Amino acid sequence: MHFWRDQRVVVTGGAGFLGSVVVDKLRERGCRAIGVPRSRDYDLVDMAAVYRLYRDMDPTMVIHLAARVGGIGANREHAGLFFYDNLMMGAQLMEAGRQHGLRKLVALGTICAYPKETPVPFKEDAIWNGYPEETNAPYGLAKKMLLVQSHAYRAQYGFNSIVLFPVNLYGPGDNFHPSTSHVIPALIRKCVEAKERGASSVTLWGDGSPTREFLYVEDAAEGILLAGEHYESSDPVNLGTGQELSIRTLASMIAEETGYQGRFEFDSGKPNGQPRRCLDVSRAAQFGFHAKCDLKTGLRKTVGWFLTHRSSLREVTFK
Repeated sequence: MHFWRDQRVVVTGGAGFLGSVVVDKLRERGCRAIGVPRSRDYDLVDMAAVYRLYRDMDPTMVIHLAARVGGIGANREHAGLFFYDNLMMGAQLMEAGRQHGLRKLVALGTICAYPKETPVPFKEDAIWNGYPEETNAPYGLAKKMLLVQSHAYRAQYGFNSIVLFPVNLYGPGDNFHPSTSHVIPALIRKCVEAKERGASSVTLWGDGSPTREFLYVEDAAEGILLAGEHYESSDPVNLGTGQELSIRTLASMIAEETGYQGRFEFDSGKPNGQPRRCLDVSRAAQFGFHAKCDLKTGLRKTVGWFLTHRSSLREVTFK
């Protein structure tokens, strides 16, 4: 509690899905100075705006969560946008932070940065052993450059930054837009709407065989703050549960939670994405992180939130 009470923390993306939970947890820990820059006021792709952010908010720590992000379809359609915006936001926040005398920058990478054929469970040392899965590569590589910059700036300038690599996040407050959402909110929406229409089937991309690992948003926020308190290295850190399941199994679990009784049809003409995803989370355990929310409980909470808030959903679109 004492650690956060004396910090002035800027949380980029702090009004978003994960960021709003991080901000709440900062308040619970006694942080008295929290800045949440909004994109309409501070375009983090514009270096002049980044400099202005540091002047206006004078942070001691930045937690960089802002990102251009979406599912497979959004990644394919906006590959250039995802690469450029994510690269520039991270690079400029770190460079301006170095110049400002920032004490620490905590940046969020992505599981998409790992090579397509990474052996399971993904160990952090394997992150440079190949090219990412093609549909997510521009986004994943842009985020992976944070690691390069973190190591380089620590070596040359003594700048303290860390980069965390979470698995797919989910939970209340997620983006449920049909074109830009990730797999769990997309499946929840499809199942609920199919149930209401009385549809006999729901079509999903791929063949259902890829495996994924999912981390509840509250657990992710806890991991980020624990790393902010205790982790002091530019080596990457995985955040996850260490448990994988197939998309086919996930679909069945969501059907059960939503009460959808139809069947799933898999469109194998659409991409599967990365074949398998599951993390080795032993490095994060060294600073006390362990996920607490099991998937079944997390899905129940997320479905309940969606049903309650359908009329006022946070939906992300890209220009």
